[in-house]
This record gives sequence, C-alpha cells and structure tokens, in this order.
Amino acid sequence: MKKYYVYILKCSDGFLYTGITNDLNRRIKEHQKGLLKTCFTYKRRPLELIFSQNFNDVEQAIYFEKKIKKWSSKKKLALAHGDFDMLVILAECRNATHYKYKSNND
Repeated sequence: MKKYYVYILKCSDGFLYTGITNDLNRRIKEHQKGLLKTCFTYKRRPLELIFSQNFNDVEQAIYFEKKIKKWSSKKKLALAHGDFDMLVILAECRNATHYKYKSNND
C-alpha cells in the first residue's frame, strides 16, 4: 500500500512551508539540495522538518494539505508541537459576528 505524507518545513527565515509527497526522505533531500530555483524553499535553506503525517489515501492527504496551508503560522506550529489545546484555541472564531459574541437583543 502506497503512503502519502503531508509535511511542514521551518525555513531559515522562520517561514513555514507545507507540502505533500509519496517519499518523505527523498522530498526533504530535494528541498535541502535546492534542486528547483523556483521553489519557495530554495532561498530559505537550511530547512527543518517540524511535522509530518502519513496517509494511506492520497485524497485524504491532499485534503489535509490544502486545509493546513490556509492556517496561520501559530496554528501550524501548535500542530507541529502536538499542542492540541492551543490548536483548539487558535481555531476558535473570534469575529464580532460570531454567535458567541452576539447579544440576545441582536
């Protein structure tokens, strides 16, 4: 059964890069070597792998990658550190229009 990996790299400038691959070791080496000058990580080396999650289903992996690519850096770091309490806090909607912040008179 083929495995797919969603991963997060921490770049030397602090930016986080999220990607997907079917061979994590190969892909990390490619990032570190800087094989593609047009790649986001090319000028941001060295890189540190801070998170990876494996999947048996490519569709699930793609869905998860797209989901976390939209997350803030703080949220991605909470995931990487396994800080699930912080992840819940950061995921909570804090907009003034959220139902929790509306009064009964609205």
